[in-house]
Amino acid sequence: MRVLAVDVGTSNTAAMVRTPDGRHRALLFDGAPLMPSAVYLTPEGRLLVGRDAERHARIDPGRFEPSPKRRVDDGEVLLGDAEVPVARLFGAVLERVSAEAHRVLGGPPHEVRLTHPARWAQRRRDVLLAAARLAGLPEPRLVPEPVAAASYFTAVLGATVPVGRCLAIYDLGGGTFDATVVRRTPQGFDVLAEDGLADVGGLDFDQAIVAHLGRTVAADSPQWTALLAPGDAAGRRARHTLYDDVRAAKEMLSRTASADIPLPVLEIEAHLTRPELEALVRPYLRRTVSCLSRALATAGLAAPQLAGIFLVGGSSRIPLAAHLIHSELGLAPTTLEQPETVVVQGALTILPPAPPPVVAPSPVVSAPPVSPPPVATVPPGSVSPAYPRSPVVPVSAGVPPVAAYPAVRRQDPVRTAAFVMLALVLLAVAVLIGLLAS
Repeated sequence: MRVLAVDVGTSNTAAMVRTPDGRHRALLFDGAPLMPSAVYLTPEGRLLVGRDAERHARIDPGRFEPSPKRRVDDGEVLLGDAEVPVARLFGAVLERVSAEAHRVLGGPPHEVRLTHPARWAQRRRDVLLAAARLAGLPEPRLVPEPVAAASYFTAVLGATVPVGRCLAIYDLGGGTFDATVVRRTPQGFDVLAEDGLADVGGLDFDQAIVAHLGRTVAADSPQWTALLAPGDAAGRRARHTLYDDVRAAKEMLSRTASADIPLPVLEIEAHLTRPELEALVRPYLRRTVSCLSRALATAGLAAPQLAGIFLVGGSSRIPLAAHLIHSELGLAPTTLEQPETVVVQGALTILPPAPPPVVAPSPVVSAPPVSPPPVATVPPGSVSPAYPRSPVVPVSAGVPPVAAYPAVRRQDPVRTAAFVMLALVLLAVAVLIGLLAS
């Protein structure tokens, strides 16, 4: 069976397929396993997705939506002079994924699995379902993101989590943070408690770095002010380049001690160290750890009672996140090399729901045919031997005393009714024979 799993994130979308032979394969978009979730509406009314959308945004940012996921409650989004339903924005992203999946699989997927935050209510989930229909995909199976992440923890990493034990999922993505406690069940995982922060993510870290650069390198510079609020296409391209370089430096500081950031227009390079980055993001990360603690308290658990804390989401790569969790909760979390694809790969490992048991119909037992008793031929004018005449008791004989009668035995009413019916049938047969003989 060909299966497609898609994780539409705030900043990026990841997708993987399972081929009929059971292999998992990540879909590549412009050669990368992550595609920007951004959407751009052309003047002709066509929706561009991913890096194509980002490139066109430098020309006309008013037609650009960088994160449809953050607009899920808005109903419609104004792009240029057109109001576009949010479901159509999601649908454009899924349509691009579907086309790539069709190319890799050699045909359309038989099953689609879409992940979503555990906190999403039915109204938000309905947007995903509508988007899948707009993209021409089969009715998808919706999988909560922490359930998919926990499934990766056991199915891919091979971790043992006994039934009844719990995992904590620390999901720090590009635009939001989610903390979830899941419990192992015989069928998989169930969400036990969840909490989250809508204003903490990698985009907020990028903005903190840009503000830091403005204070330390380009203070009171009119070129810097123009760079952050461009008024023409050239300025917008320069601003986009700045944020790309800031994001690259942030990711580099997860592996190295320092990074340089070229500042367009100013024609200088800013030097950023890991301690400086950690000082900028520490307030945000402390809030995420507090949020995780609240989720544990809601579940009625302490950190030592967990089978583990699992870090997912691209921004969880920052080493300070794992350090704060370990120091404040007393449990070292599990980190991964590529946390951006954990959720989508975990969604592929979830087994399909078991079909309902088939109850075999009860066998119909047919009763054997009942043959009527043989009836003797009676000559005309004679009496049937089956029904002899009753003896005539003269009146003068009187009524015998009670003691002369034998004891009466209580009969089974069902059996008695059967005997009565049989007697009536035989009587009817005898009368019929008598009529025919006469």
